Amino acid sequence: MHGTTILAVKDKNGVAMAGDGQVTLGQSIAMKHGARKVRKVYKDKVLVGFAGATADAFTLLERFEAKLEEFAGNLLRASVELAKDWRMDKYLRRLEAMLLVADAEHVLILSGTGDVIEPDDGVVAIGSGGPYALSAARALVRNTQLPAEEIVAKSMAIAAELCVFTNDNIIVETAPQKK
Repeated sequence: MHGTTILAVKDKNGVAMAGDGQVTLGQSIAMKHGARKVRKVYKDKVLVGFAGATADAFTLLERFEAKLEEFAGNLLRASVELAKDWRMDKYLRRLEAMLLVADAEHVLILSGTGDVIEPDDGVVAIGSGGPYALSAARALVRNTQLPAEEIVAKSMAIAAELCVFTNDNIIVETAPQKK
């Protein structure tokens, strides 16, 4: 999945998710610098980030939002049901995108192969700059006491320095734990 970076970090206070703003056409043309690829859905309780073909990602985002409504905001159930549909539906199977979804309790990667993956350490990234952002975030989680929101911002800045498909126009959203 080229042309974006999405990163999520979960800590004791909730989840922070960040995405860059670059939209790339092919391998060489940056078409847009201020796209919003991370957003809040379902009563501002669920965070969603997407990587891949834009139209495909929006199709999946709409389907995911419908599943959240159907299952009253239950992130795990909505994710599994979307993954089942995505894997089994002939049209959806052809979509070239990935979703990173989170609430205050869970962080999940959803893919077209039917995967619903929750990382062991609460740190996950997708997109072409994902490995850079993931490495930076894991280092910061292990070696600092920074909150998740700062970790995703700093890690995305590092990814933007390394990945030509990632820019430094970073949007950060949070889903705090209920107190």
